Amino acid sequence: MLKDITIGQYFPGDSVVHRMDPRFKIVMTLLFIVMLFLGQHLYSMIFGIVFCMLALALSKIPMKLIWKSIRVLLPILLVTAVLDIFFIDGGDVYIKWHFIQVTEDGVTTALMMVIRILVLLAGSSLLTYTTSPIALTDAIERLLSPLKRIHVPVHAFAMMMTIALRFIPTLLEETDKIMTAQKARGASFQNGNLMQRAKALIPVLVPLFVSAFRRAEELATAMECRCYRGDEGRTKMRQLHAVKRDYIAITVTILLLAMAIAVHIIW
Repeated sequence: MLKDITIGQYFPGDSVVHRMDPRFKIVMTLLFIVMLFLGQHLYSMIFGIVFCMLALALSKIPMKLIWKSIRVLLPILLVTAVLDIFFIDGGDVYIKWHFIQVTEDGVTTALMMVIRILVLLAGSSLLTYTTSPIALTDAIERLLSPLKRIHVPVHAFAMMMTIALRFIPTLLEETDKIMTAQKARGASFQNGNLMQRAKALIPVLVPLFVSAFRRAEELATAMECRCYRGDEGRTKMRQLHAVKRDYIAITVTILLLAMAIAVHIIW
């Protein structure tokens, strides 16, 4: 199960999305999120869905990979959808049995929530799938560079975010190895009540924290050995330059957002 989580991983490629300026990809991802959460009607989300489908097609990321990262969260989405269906009242009543009832607003809210989260996961994951950690760090730092005037540690913030994203797959892989080793010693993580399952996780969490601190220390040592001193006097091997395709992509994104706003106002 843990191997199915692909958050933070980068998949090299030569697609149009891979070659885009990472600064534009970050801004477009934020605008995409605004499209999805702009309104409560399906018509308000249709432009975000169109944006997601275009981005997936241009990125050439296999759909089975996108599905692999989404299906892990399906149980949580289904439980949330069921709660919305049974506990949100309003509109026509479809089913009523004693104190349980299914209403139009409950079904609509559950459906909208599931669609919104699925599209959000599929679209926003492309940012890390198609952008290397180094390029992502440089883009975040460049976008937040105006904050340096008020003495905000922009470089440290960008580096911290990128390292956190980079270590998610590493920690998941380490957790899977530890759980496999504990199962080989006879540990069980699925039997018993809730308290017993929680206690069974202690032999996993302790070595996981030890491993995480050890990796953090090794990373800090490696950075010091390479004379890393933050952004003071630091130069970049690759400079970010926007080209025609970047401006076309951001223009299309802004147009979709404008249409989403117009539909939201009309409806």
